[in-house]
Amino acid sequence: MSADAVLSASVVREFARRLLAWHPIHGRSDLPWQGSRDPYRVWLSEIMLQQTQVVTVLGYYRRFMDRFPTVGDLAAAPLDEVLGLWSGLGYYSRARNLHRCAIEVVERFGGFPSTAEQLQSLPGIGPSTAAAIASFCFNERAAILDGNVKRVLARVLAFDGDVGTSAGHRQLLAHAQQLLPPADRMPVYSQAIMDLGATVCLPRQPQCGVCPLAGLCKAHRQDQVTHYPLKSRKIKRSSMRLWLLWAVRADGAVWLARRPESGIWGGLYCLPVYESSQALLQGLPERLRPTVQEQPAFLHALTHRDLHLHPMQVVVDGRRDRLGQGQWCKPSELPGLGLPAPVRKLLTVRAQALDQAPHRREGAAPAESDPGACASPVGAPPSARCSRPQAPLPIVHPRRVPGGA
Repeated sequence: MSADAVLSASVVREFARRLLAWHPIHGRSDLPWQGSRDPYRVWLSEIMLQQTQVVTVLGYYRRFMDRFPTVGDLAAAPLDEVLGLWSGLGYYSRARNLHRCAIEVVERFGGFPSTAEQLQSLPGIGPSTAAAIASFCFNERAAILDGNVKRVLARVLAFDGDVGTSAGHRQLLAHAQQLLPPADRMPVYSQAIMDLGATVCLPRQPQCGVCPLAGLCKAHRQDQVTHYPLKSRKIKRSSMRLWLLWAVRADGAVWLARRPESGIWGGLYCLPVYESSQALLQGLPERLRPTVQEQPAFLHALTHRDLHLHPMQVVVDGRRDRLGQGQWCKPSELPGLGLPAPVRKLLTVRAQALDQAPHRREGAAPAESDPGACASPVGAPPSARCSRPQAPLPIVHPRRVPGGA
């Protein structure tokens, strides 16, 4: 149908009825946030599920609920603790907005407001998230329009507007609003249409044979299901190379700097990041430059970008040495800090290697040089290379993390 066409009476009459009949038998019921009328639980799950798969979210959701059982607990927590729990889930602006939103919910409203309009005034809550909270928790007739729901509607209606544009989004939202059931059925309806998109109306292999809306679906009748939704704007995959200054002390402390809030790994503690090995070396005190050792590079795959990471390790013998903006962090402090997933893995693998080293098992003091490593100084000639066998290297194996960072 054209983007501005009027919906038929049969579609308006049957769409919600069929979804409401289908969901009690075939819909999902095993997710920890389902069936809740608690706006805090619904909000937390909706934010986590943005650009992130359910299977990834489950563990994070449970840990957040265990640590912050109410919005007041989350509001009272330090941001660093929130970022620490979020570490690995990606899109870290979500975590910062989550914390800001919790504070505003408590201070401005004394609890979550009950309308989609008020909810949208809070940090990090857009129209679809506001509609989810308002419909699930307060029975408001507000249409959710996340990616799964867009796909269901675009196919049933054979919607020829571009859902990737503001105009196409607005037109599809207007159609979605027309299809809503009475207010008292909104919680079940909202869950049903989201479940249908997530389990049946799939992007590449839709299960049309078991879909309750197949009889209404224009795309199905036209045998063009995978043609919809139309989206002209495609995000191109990119790659980036970064060099990480991995400065350690003999006591195990590592030098970390907080990342700017904008850009990759925003607001997290991280090994200092450079665009080249030359820039990294120039940022070090001159006496340390000859001792820098290049470790094996590794790949960390984000949703739309491949990061090629090059750790450059240097052992610092002075306890008061400073390496620009940042601070020394003891191993015991790392679990509570918000760290990028590849950096946390790198440090964790190294810590495990050190715990298993002979000098640790026998109680001997660590060597002055970098324990367990046998890399060569940057630019060293072959004759200067270390000849003793290398210990297991702290390689972070490539793994695609949906939405992760």
